[in-house]
Amino acid sequence: MAMPEITVLLTYLAVLVGFVFFPGPSILLTLARASTSGTRAGVATSLGIGLGDVIHTVLAVIGVSTIVMASANAFLAVKLLGAGYLIYIGLRSIFDRTSLQGQPDLPLITPRQAFRQACLAEVLNPKSAMFFLAFLPQFVVPEQGNVALQLLVLGLLFVVVGTAATLSVAVGAGAIGATLRSNPGVQRWQGKVVGTLYCALGIRLAFQPR
Repeated sequence: MAMPEITVLLTYLAVLVGFVFFPGPSILLTLARASTSGTRAGVATSLGIGLGDVIHTVLAVIGVSTIVMASANAFLAVKLLGAGYLIYIGLRSIFDRTSLQGQPDLPLITPRQAFRQACLAEVLNPKSAMFFLAFLPQFVVPEQGNVALQLLVLGLLFVVVGTAATLSVAVGAGAIGATLRSNPGVQRWQGKVVGTLYCALGIRLAFQPR
């Protein structure tokens, strides 16, 4: 049998639920995108993060993430790419002068763009690779058989629970954001607030130690 033991799975899920609902980068990015660009963009952000985590799961299973984490240069390159991308998105949001006055329903970003940006940001975050490499193996029982399949199951469970958490945030924040966007004063500051959040996350990632 290659599946994790049921007691191990229950323990894993209990830890996972507490982890994914903590307001970390995924929750914050989904919250920011949904509150400024609407529920659809928030949902797309959630799904983009989920796809990024699926990719990290697959990479961890086949060992590519191990290679990245074993090489200081590879880790630094991926980290700087991810940080740079987040800061780029943030600066665009801060300095975007597009006016929404008279067009209260016009989103700042389309769901497709939100999905692509979220997926790239998650894939380029080496801390996610570290998480999958450091966290998932703790719940693998070699005696149960195929270790790769166990890692895959654990990783996909993380994706399901994590996506459920960000989707709930997207729906709630999207409803609030629709009301906020009807206020011209709020409109002027939304982009700056969201952009500052993205830049802060990017700087945090850039200076995150290995």
